[in-house]
Amino acid sequence: MSKDKNPRRVADNEAMAKLRMLRTSPQKLNLVAAMIRGKKVDKALTDLTFSKKRISDDVKKCLQSAIANAENNHNLDVDELIVAEAYVGKNLTLKRGRPRARGRFGKIVKPFSELTIKVRQIEEQA
Repeated sequence: MSKDKNPRRVADNEAMAKLRMLRTSPQKLNLVAAMIRGKKVDKALTDLTFSKKRISDDVKKCLQSAIANAENNHNLDVDELIVAEAYVGKNLTLKRGRPRARGRFGKIVKPFSELTIKVRQIEEQA
């Protein structure tokens, strides 16, 4: 009398990883995500390693997690993986402020974002 297993959210040749509560704006995170979209995973890891953006370390961790999920959970070949999708979403925003001149209040917003990376196995053409 157990419940049925949840269906997979991705295709049989895909794996994904998701990072939530990244302390950066979605716009800045999307610049790094656009850098790796469509690339082979080893090239994407190299690009993230040598990127000067602060958030690229967190994106690299998420990509490594997606690769590990593909290898361990879905038995995919790591050498044939590409970054199929890398998309960014908004998360909560901390509202802070600072007193300004003449009794006014300067609004400071501290946005958080989330990142989803899907890797897909492709057959190499010989």
